[in-house]
Amino acid sequence: MEEIIVVPLDGSNLGEVALSYVDDFLGKISPNVRKEVILLQVLSAFAPVVVCGEACNRVLYTEEEMKKHKEKALRYLRKVGKSLKSKDVTATVKVSVGFPPEEIIKTAEEANASMIALSSHGLSGFSGWAFGGVADKVIRRGGRIPITLVRVPDYRKLPLSRPVDEK
Repeated sequence: MEEIIVVPLDGSNLGEVALSYVDDFLGKISPNVRKEVILLQVLSAFAPVVVCGEACNRVLYTEEEMKKHKEKALRYLRKVGKSLKSKDVTATVKVSVGFPPEEIIKTAEEANASMIALSSHGLSGFSGWAFGGVADKVIRRGGRIPITLVRVPDYRKLPLSRPVDEK
């Protein structure tokens, strides 16, 4: 038997809140069960929007820029994964490029995951509609895979991001 959990991370402290729940859950499972956590970060192929007067354009990252973003994401995921490896858990890291909800579900389906665990910033109303949505879209499109949604208690008290070693 095995437990495979996909944990999408966006590089923020807010996104990492689900990790403590996953860690706690896996600690309660029999040591005879193989445990794997797939730490996933989904990158956009597009650079920030370029605005010139009234026109705006979405520009793709160059191959070199995308390579640097992927390397930075892998360093971040490996660093996060080290905290799980000491607890009889295999931490696998994956970086993909695309639309986050689709890539999260695709990764979970390909791995035959038993769960997707993700953090939600808890935005609602207009803010949730305008700025949120990844967790909502994963829930709506998740299909057969159970989803654990962990709401960040008070996201205003957490630092937005953690510096990643640039080496």
